[in-house]
Amino acid sequence: VSFLIPECGLLPEVLKSTIADVGEYYLVRNLPVHELVAHDFIDAFVKKGSCYALTHKTKIDQDNTAALLPNGNLILSVDKDTYEELGLQGRPSKYSGKKVMRYIITIDLTDSGFHPDSKKHNRVLWALKEKKPLEFDFLLAWYNTGAEGSTLMSYFSKNQIEALKPKITFSTLRDLQCPVLQSNELQGKPEESCSTEELFEWLGAVLNQVSLDNKSSSFLSTYCCPQPNTIVEKAFLCTITGFIIPEKIIQLLEQLCCYFGEPKLAYWLTLTVHGFADSPVSWRESEHGFHKGGENLYNFVIFRNLDYWLQMAVGTNDDCPP
Repeated sequence: VSFLIPECGLLPEVLKSTIADVGEYYLVRNLPVHELVAHDFIDAFVKKGSCYALTHKTKIDQDNTAALLPNGNLILSVDKDTYEELGLQGRPSKYSGKKVMRYIITIDLTDSGFHPDSKKHNRVLWALKEKKPLEFDFLLAWYNTGAEGSTLMSYFSKNQIEALKPKITFSTLRDLQCPVLQSNELQGKPEESCSTEELFEWLGAVLNQVSLDNKSSSFLSTYCCPQPNTIVEKAFLCTITGFIIPEKIIQLLEQLCCYFGEPKLAYWLTLTVHGFADSPVSWRESEHGFHKGGENLYNFVIFRNLDYWLQMAVGTNDDCPP
């Protein structure tokens, strides 16, 4: 997650505290997948909040991968051999080509028919525990609205679990060339404002610290800020890296909108969120693949009058966002 505030004065304390409280997450090593379909886990976490899990350091185009979504669906993306050994119902991957080499299995942990001792639950548990045990390092996070009970740290205390905090970096950009934007001009106007596409390209250069001066001697980039533009004396850039759940992003977005509540110098600001390149899903439950890259991201451009632009981008092996 990255946000950029041009012409930034002092950050409000509530925004600072929101950044500091993006929440810790957990890395559980060598976690058998069957533990995620155990009813103790489902009752403690899946049914009492939003639980997220994603296999760590697995390649979506090479390895078996898994993800647990907050709606209770467990998604397995597995190769052909694993699929046949598991014997669970699934569907061919959209991105397998003519010869199907990858399958997607979806298990609804909240299904009323997935109760203890049901045939469906016993079948899944047997497949994942006895027939073809799958084990991964998992990133895990849980969000609940005050419900008391177990915590991920205590629940997985017998496993190798580690609490992690997102990495937060702050930068002050001096004399930054910024495109001139008008919230009601998506296509831009010659000599008046820049388009959404030009802003998106410029923002990518800024977030990657690419020089905007278009020097002929540069071997890396001849990119320059689109016209018209203005020089901003000071801009604030914050990047948060980690397993960050949507609920925390919403809180951050709300506080960024409140930034315009008092007279500020900034006319607009941006919030960019990148998904994991090797996640088996991207938008909602759309299958996510990796062709030349596993891009999936969205970007908010929020204006002083609280108009906003929403830009979404995906790689080649991905459905268009909803």
